Amino acid sequence: MIIDIKTIERTAELASLYISDDEKTEYAKQLNDIVSYVEKINTLDTSNITATDHIAELSNVFREDIIIPSMDVSELEKIAPEFDRDHIVVPKIIDGEA
Repeated sequence: MIIDIKTIERTAELASLYISDDEKTEYAKQLNDIVSYVEKINTLDTSNITATDHIAELSNVFREDIIIPSMDVSELEKIAPEFDRDHIVVPKIIDGEA
């Protein structure tokens, strides 16, 4: 794959960026060097390498769900600043419809 000036110009246009002619030339050279290096890596024999998506071994930690009684609504009503139909009323903090 070769990255030319036209590719750089099109990418800059899509990103709404202004890039000078010197920068276009430099970016094309740098990106071609990167692609060349990646192509060199692709020539390595990786048939005996296990694919990995993370460098550290991860596993989910599960815990048992335990049902415990929650606070009684009548107790909650006593400590809440404002209470309406079994719900704590809080001040509106987001603009929009009331």
